Amino acid sequence: MAPVNAVSPAPATNREFTKTLGGVLSRPTLFPMPAFAARLAFGEMADALLLSSTRVAPGRLQESGYDFQHPGLDGALRHVLGQ
Repeated sequence: MAPVNAVSPAPATNREFTKTLGGVLSRPTLFPMPAFAARLAFGEMADALLLSSTRVAPGRLQESGYDFQHPGLDGALRHVLGQ
C-alpha cells in the first residue's frame, strides 16, 4: 500500500482560513494571527504546525476516486464546529 497525503483538495492560506473561520463563527476578522501571537500561544510548535507553508495535494486520493465529504474549507469548518 502506498502512502497518501490526507489533506484537503482545496488548500488555504492563513488569510483565507482566518476569513472563512470568521464567517462561519459570524465574527469579524481584521487580520490573520500574527506569528508572535502564535508563538506565544503554542511555543515552538507554532513554527512547525501553524507558520510553515507547504502546498500538499491529495493526488493519490483523487486519482483513486476518493469522495471528500467536505472538500471546501467552509463546509469542513461548519461540520467540525457543529454548524
